[in-house]
Amino acid sequence: MNKYLTNYHSHCSFCDGRAPMEEFIIQAIKMGFTSYGISSHAPLPFHRLWAMEKNEVSAYLSEFNFLKEKYSHQIDLFVGMEIDYLDAESNPANTYYQSLPLDYRIGSVHLLHGLNGEIVDIDGDRKGFKENLKISLGGELKPVVKAYFDKMMQMIDAGGFDFIGHCDKIFYNALYVCPDMLEKEWYNRLMADFFDFIAERGSMIELNTKAFDETGFFFPNAKYLSMIRDRKIPVLVNSDAHYPDRIHSGLSSGYEALLLCGIREVVQRRGTSWQLVPLVCS
Repeated sequence: MNKYLTNYHSHCSFCDGRAPMEEFIIQAIKMGFTSYGISSHAPLPFHRLWAMEKNEVSAYLSEFNFLKEKYSHQIDLFVGMEIDYLDAESNPANTYYQSLPLDYRIGSVHLLHGLNGEIVDIDGDRKGFKENLKISLGGELKPVVKAYFDKMMQMIDAGGFDFIGHCDKIFYNALYVCPDMLEKEWYNRLMADFFDFIAERGSMIELNTKAFDETGFFFPNAKYLSMIRDRKIPVLVNSDAHYPDRIHSGLSSGYEALLLCGIREVVQRRGTSWQLVPLVCS
């Protein structure tokens, strides 16, 4: 178990979170978190219900700064954004996102381009994913999964983020189409190459515990924690909270899974820098 309870992937009512920012902070204080980060979905070049609009960013930052001061004696607070990689122009490294006064940036992929250039959400519900695969993405799963990881690697090359969000999240929806995908040689080879790429670029990743209590899955899948360990990839443990009462969801299980795999340190925020903190058994 981790000595210090933290979370740096969290949403609120500025995007698709289900409560105001302050309710998440109050809950974090009640549960004994030592630090907490708000990371709403960044504005996109088009409208999406789950992302902020550009004209909301100033209010988002102002509200955070007010709350940071209000609770400064009770918890260390940080502000970030979860920023999608769309293409060479819209990604965490672009001038707009880099100009924002954020403590950190999460780089994620939720969207792919369809066969006709349309934007396709691959992170929605499983039935919707299957329908999108059939209608907009060519009908074959393997090329879509490869396209997702190709986009992830393009994002890593472009940079501009602090850590990678839920780096293999597509597998959960993909299992609805191909239930034994995690056993496929092509997929496991792809994952090994992907983690090699992350290690070579020196990137950090999160162990995203959002879905663990309901599904038993982490992102990345627990099956690949040994690859992360062997490549010495730095790991944060985050709950990707959308509800205040779920900010702790899966965190303890995530720490235990890392220890079981032989990963003895996690990354946490200390002031203006990320630092490795030892995992200790409780």
